Amino acid sequence: MYKKILFASALIALVIIVLTAGFIFKEGVPVFTKYGVGNIVLGNNWNPTRQGYGIWPMVVGSVYVTLGALLLGAPMGVSTAIFLAEIAPKKPGSSVIRPAIELLAGIPSVVYGLFGMTTIVPLVRKMALGIPAYAKEPLLSTGYGIIAGSVILAIMILPTIINVSEDAIRSVPKEYKEGSLALGATHWQTIYRVIVPAARSGIMAGIVLGIGRAIGETMAIIMVAGNAPVVPHSLFSTVRTLTGNIAIEMAYSSGEHTQALFATGIVLFVFIMVINSVALFAKREVKP
Repeated sequence: MYKKILFASALIALVIIVLTAGFIFKEGVPVFTKYGVGNIVLGNNWNPTRQGYGIWPMVVGSVYVTLGALLLGAPMGVSTAIFLAEIAPKKPGSSVIRPAIELLAGIPSVVYGLFGMTTIVPLVRKMALGIPAYAKEPLLSTGYGIIAGSVILAIMILPTIINVSEDAIRSVPKEYKEGSLALGATHWQTIYRVIVPAARSGIMAGIVLGIGRAIGETMAIIMVAGNAPVVPHSLFSTVRTLTGNIAIEMAYSSGEHTQALFATGIVLFVFIMVINSVALFAKREVKP
């Protein structure tokens, strides 16, 4: 009986995913058919009032803030996972840090956005004004843009990277560590030459899942990115992401404009599917 219940639950989840994907493709494909996939995905002009549906600026914006979040969050997340798994004492170390990380995962994204607007954006604004080479650029003084978005997303993806990476490190057989220490290696040498390489698949899975978390974020990035639908030309430029484009304009869109937003959702859906596929591939059994 329980097998049937579990199978039904899995089947319902699959049906929901298929229906969601089918609805998005049904609404978005007509725009691709009319204007061409290349003109939509690679077009630089987003002006729905004049039938301009190029989403390339949003694609570039999503990639930039996601890469920025990865560069900032991945090293910190993996380092924290190593500390929790191999170095931190149970009390008061891991018993305090681990609940804090779980709390970090439960904070609503709008709170992260408010934190970014009141703290990160002013810091970026001061940093931009302190760079003479950019002093004549008026947009730089706002503080909204790639840097602010990357910092907020880096904070948001930390719990995902830390939890998955820590599980991968803890899953490494104890014999590896004991053998390395028995051969005369120090604890630190054992960590970075034996344990971390053996857990690399799980660590990569955590990083890839963090990327998926970052590229799918909406509210926080809307509040700190500036949301200008143009291709950014520097780290201080304002950007608009794929998710932000949908959330900002869906409320007042109609006709082809709505279909173009669904087309944006298709591109985002493909991104997420690719990222999740990579994560599933990387999350195979850990091998040294």
